Amino acid sequence: MPAQGGRWGRFLEQRARQLQRQVQAKEERIVELETENAVLHLRLAQYQGMTGKGDSTATRLCSQCRERDLPQRSTAPTTPQLHCQVQNLKQDMKALRASSLEVFRTCREHLQDGLSAAVEAVQRAQLCHEALLAWQSKAGHLERSLQEVSARYELEKQKRKMLHNCLVELKGNIRVHCRIRPLLPFDKEFDDPASQDSSVPAGVVHAVDDETVLVKCDRPAHPLINKTYNFERVYGPAESQQVVFGDVCPLLTSLLDGYNVCILAYGQTGCGKSYTMLGPRSKEAHVPPWGPHRDLGIMPRAARELFRLISENPSKSLKVDVSIVEVYNNDILDLLAKERRTAVSGPKRDARTSKAAKREVSPPTRQPVHSAEDFIALAAGSLPLRARLATQVHACSSRSHLIITATLTAASPCGSPADRQSPGPPLEGRPAWGRASPGSPGAQRPAEQVHAKLQLVDLAGSECVGVSGVTGSALRETLSINRSLAALADVLGALSERRGHVPYRNSQLTHFLQDVLGGDAKLLVILCVSPCQTHVAETLRCLGFGAQVRQVQRGQAGGGSAAPRKPSLFSKEPVTC
Repeated sequence: MPAQGGRWGRFLEQRARQLQRQVQAKEERIVELETENAVLHLRLAQYQGMTGKGDSTATRLCSQCRERDLPQRSTAPTTPQLHCQVQNLKQDMKALRASSLEVFRTCREHLQDGLSAAVEAVQRAQLCHEALLAWQSKAGHLERSLQEVSARYELEKQKRKMLHNCLVELKGNIRVHCRIRPLLPFDKEFDDPASQDSSVPAGVVHAVDDETVLVKCDRPAHPLINKTYNFERVYGPAESQQVVFGDVCPLLTSLLDGYNVCILAYGQTGCGKSYTMLGPRSKEAHVPPWGPHRDLGIMPRAARELFRLISENPSKSLKVDVSIVEVYNNDILDLLAKERRTAVSGPKRDARTSKAAKREVSPPTRQPVHSAEDFIALAAGSLPLRARLATQVHACSSRSHLIITATLTAASPCGSPADRQSPGPPLEGRPAWGRASPGSPGAQRPAEQVHAKLQLVDLAGSECVGVSGVTGSALRETLSINRSLAALADVLGALSERRGHVPYRNSQLTHFLQDVLGGDAKLLVILCVSPCQTHVAETLRCLGFGAQVRQVQRGQAGGGSAAPRKPSLFSKEPVTC
């Protein structure tokens, strides 16, 4: 609206200048006509003088003729000639006088026309000036109206942000969804005749409704299992990727509002975590086909939705930087480092000790991206470097936790209302404007302010060593994976019990995810479970982990009063593999 009011003002000023130039041209024409009229008056005066001279000459000649006529009769023959000349002169004078009068009348008419045109031009200029003043008044009114509308829009935007955050908090800052994958050809139950009967639910894990999971298993020589778990959302085997992503979209709105967001896939090896987060894996490579595809995972869909939301609100001038790391054997490996890896081991982020003797991780490489295609291409180039290994459970088991971080930065602070109003230290889950330490994973570049971070986490699968059949270095990998998942459970358990100390530094995984596990960050945990009877122990462990996560009630940053400790989900349990 200000741009439209400015264009009207410039148009009216140009019109007024054009009318002024026309009035000036008319006035110059009037001056020319007046000059021409003066010249004609001079010529008329000259002709009148010449006529007077002719009359006096004729009179003088007549008198001379009369004088000569009396004494000299011999001059009589010349008198008629002189009389004829005098008559001719009188006729010429009459013609000259008539032509002079005609010229005078013509000049006077031209002068009157010029004066009329000048008067009309002045009147039009006055009208245009009045119209210009009216348009300027209207433009000022529109500009004031625009300012009022803009102020109301900013107020409504803040209200929308607060209401959206309240809605997200009502659903839970930490939400747990459960996804049951269908039976696949490599499952033993796939060829079971009972699984071919559509009237009989396949597997031992079933979605009772959108919020309830039932685990029902009756194995010989094992106790009967009949347990139900409730979560915010439960996806059955037939639920599509689009349905899953539909529950992720509101979190991306919170991301643009300035809140850290983490989407984390948790579960056993081979239960569909990478499929949910990244999409189906192509047969030729380990990289999912990220072109137009109905089975796209959360990561490519989130990248497209993120840039769509940014394009709808260009006033924030947000930039997106991407870092991709894997936590392998409790080491953070940078998959975007220049020294590319050709094997499982690769560029390790150096750990350093601060003056306070706290172990910190140097920031990983951050690459700026300008579109969803750049985001996806960057991830596609890094995924083949992820550590993988074939086990008895899965032919392409991920041996590391993959963390894709999209950091939103802005040229100037534009945080949420709580950021601008709170005089105290920033919350854990909300980024501190310009306060990220140089060693933190999300440290920003100079002259930039971190707006928020989106972390997409594809955790390595929890495994039972007896089932996976790994030995040697693969066994070390499995133990490291289980220890880091146990550390994650300990952190969430400390948060749910509101302990004074939260053990983020017990694992590189929890240390790296500290910003999105505490405070008012938005965390979505997607439990991926297998319906197979063979994996029922890990399924129960996974669902128990989700039930513990649901107990976490986060508010403002800071630990609450200590509560009685509960045994960790990864402590010894009566469930056997």
